[in-house]
Amino acid sequence: MGKGIRMVKGWHGWLGTFNGVVLITMAVLPLAALVVWALARRRRATGSMALRMSLAEVGIVYGTVPWVWMIMLPGDQAGAVPGRVSLVPLRDLLTIVSDGGPLTATVQVVGNLLVFAALGFFAPLRFAALASVPRILALAAAGSVVVEAAQYVLRLDRVSSVDDVLLNAAGAGLAALASRPWWPTAAPDRPSRPAPAHSAGGA
Repeated sequence: MGKGIRMVKGWHGWLGTFNGVVLITMAVLPLAALVVWALARRRRATGSMALRMSLAEVGIVYGTVPWVWMIMLPGDQAGAVPGRVSLVPLRDLLTIVSDGGPLTATVQVVGNLLVFAALGFFAPLRFAALASVPRILALAAAGSVVVEAAQYVLRLDRVSSVDDVLLNAAGAGLAALASRPWWPTAAPDRPSRPAPAHSAGGA
């Protein structure tokens, strides 16, 4: 860890490297907790489920932005090489396994699964309309497509791969399943009141 901290120098070291993003994410954790507390305290008077809503909102941002930030970091030849696209499912994964071995493939797969995992876990807790695994899958897939397209358009020296989209969506779906016990439940239907009886002669 000490060696990693020494490597982070200047604005580029903090904002333009994986180590810098990780250290910033760790450093702002107390601030994120403070924001959760402040939002929950502000909502307490409204009678809403203050803590859960606040934690979900902050969790979506805190758990998603650093991952998107890291995968949008430019490569060594950013701007000098054209964007690259891989549209054949599983081809990139097989290439990683064959070239880098199981450990490299595991790190790559887990990293992609975590990109939108926080969104998948917390979004159904905050937004009742998203309390559905298919909707979370669709949302994460759409977000991943936007990120992959941005990598291509900005020429970040990265491969825009369909495998990344599939893994990002799968990670969000698995996280949504993990949070399912805490999804808000619909309020029970209230029994309808019988219509008031009218006298035969009318009013």
